[in-house]
Amino acid sequence: MTYKENNSLWTQKGATLTDKSAQKEYKLTQQEIFEAIEAGKLDYHRNYLYGNPCLKLIRNQVEALVKEKYGSRHLANKKLNAELSKVNTEIRSLKRRISQLEKRKKELLDTLDS
Repeated sequence: MTYKENNSLWTQKGATLTDKSAQKEYKLTQQEIFEAIEAGKLDYHRNYLYGNPCLKLIRNQVEALVKEKYGSRHLANKKLNAELSKVNTEIRSLKRRISQLEKRKKELLDTLDS
């Protein structure tokens, strides 16, 4: 990977994640992340979010590390669980919106009837 290609990954939406997100999403430990950085398997940038220090990692490299350590089945399960979580969140959001619209519909019908 050339420097230019590597640099573009840092700016693409969704191509990076923080060390805390990697820990939560892929069940990696901080120690595993540091060991992979020291071994040259993960590139990182130091970053600050709301004044708190964190490491910015390239998602593809993190996924390759997870696949190497735990196997491709583990990675596939994590991806499916993440997608399922997003779908469930969207469903809850739509249910709330439907409820709001039903309430507004009732108010409009009541206004028309009076």
